[in-house]
Amino acid sequence: MPRRILQGVVTSDKADKTVTVRVERRLRHPLYGKIIRRSKKYAAHDEKNAFNVGDIVRIAETRPISKNKCWEVLEAVK
Repeated sequence: MPRRILQGVVTSDKADKTVTVRVERRLRHPLYGKIIRRSKKYAAHDEKNAFNVGDIVRIAETRPISKNKCWEVLEAVK
């Protein structure tokens, strides 16, 4: 099964070896047709505590690391 890869912005880096990443997606409203933004937050594993708030990063799906952390940070996007 292929791993999903998403891109988002780091919103919190307070936890040890964990960052919170907000991923936004754009979709068309089913009735009115206007483009709207929806976002979701993911807890992602950051082994070296290398990423800070505001960084744009790529995250990939992985095995469960804790109760609500099953993503890992791959790299920062320039």
